[in-house]
Amino acid sequence: MNRVVVTGLGFISSIGNDRAAVLQSLREGRCGIEIMPELAAANDRVKLAGTVKGFTFPSADPLDWTFPPHVQFSRAQLRTMVPNAVFASAAMDEAIRDANLDPALVSSPQTGLYCASAGSSWMTHVALDSVLTRGPARTSAPTVVTGMPNSLHLNLTAKFAIKGASVGFSSACASSSHALGSAADLIRLGRQKIMFVVGAEDCHPCNILPFASLRALSAQSDPTLAPRPFDVSRDGFIITGGGAALVLENAEHAAARGATIYAEVKGWGQASDGYDVVAPDPSGTGLARAMINALQDANLDASAIDYLNAHATATAAGDLAELNALKAVFTGNKRPKVSSTKALTGHGLSLAGALEAGICCLAIREGFMPVSAKIQNLDPACEGIPILTERSDEAPRVAMSNSSGFGGANVALIFSAT
Repeated sequence: MNRVVVTGLGFISSIGNDRAAVLQSLREGRCGIEIMPELAAANDRVKLAGTVKGFTFPSADPLDWTFPPHVQFSRAQLRTMVPNAVFASAAMDEAIRDANLDPALVSSPQTGLYCASAGSSWMTHVALDSVLTRGPARTSAPTVVTGMPNSLHLNLTAKFAIKGASVGFSSACASSSHALGSAADLIRLGRQKIMFVVGAEDCHPCNILPFASLRALSAQSDPTLAPRPFDVSRDGFIITGGGAALVLENAEHAAARGATIYAEVKGWGQASDGYDVVAPDPSGTGLARAMINALQDANLDASAIDYLNAHATATAAGDLAELNALKAVFTGNKRPKVSSTKALTGHGLSLAGALEAGICCLAIREGFMPVSAKIQNLDPACEGIPILTERSDEAPRVAMSNSSGFGGANVALIFSAT
């Protein structure tokens, strides 16, 4: 089995639009949550979002969209773009530069792309409205493409001329973690030399308000109070958008071209709850099995994990299920330090796995463990689990990242220093 390493990172997020800004925000515990005016105007309960600064999408016409100066698109590219594809493309551009990949390597049969998004609910609505009100004959082909659930995959493979394996993943909030584990397997098996892994989501009322209907989102209007995973007064999660991209590479290939390495992908595991469409199994046994499978895949004992980036979204059911899983897996004297960076970034849905995997790679490379912010009263259920209520400047040698999605999909990823 080939070893797999991470050689490039790219971020468009609520806490920064490049790797350096994200790193600084994590070190300083800087939060990207704020009141989103258009969200507040659309409902009387949910006001906060992990907004992506510097990007505006005031209408469905891409010519009205604005971006930070370093983000560039041609008019032809924008015709089929949706907001999450804009975020993802910008993150992937940064990851390519960060990994120092030349165009021939990007567009090689030995380079593939696995990506994850729920699609653009807003642009799907616009496309369907056009078909139903104006008629199919008067609805343009680009409008139809923007309405497809896999529009992210279509746009990225075309823009970057991907020649290798490419798939769009959809397993709710575990999607981009599934993408990363599956991409690593392709490299381990020798089927690809390089894989891009990208997660992205819109940050728009159309993909936020359905979760408000489920009563899953915090009703706080003060961003210092939400989301707060592991706090006894938590009241739900806050949604964010953006994009995160990782370059996974065959370790020998990376060494031969002198690539900088963030971390090694040591292993991954997955398991399902088989319990409910939305609610997690309170026992946490599905996530526990995913973590155990990841440890077995990596040939590591549970005591080897120094830091764990929890899925913890700040719902009581989800946090408690994960705490039960952690207590079942980490039974020895040494348990990993734990934080949920969603307190800073918000919950990226399909984006979350890739974003938090990138954060784990930064933690390993830069030598720190990020805070689990906003905790005022730690839930007594956390007893025995070392939750990081302050940033730690201890360098983790091995880090695990957990993701769980509706339907009981669970993924655990393990990264290590090389």
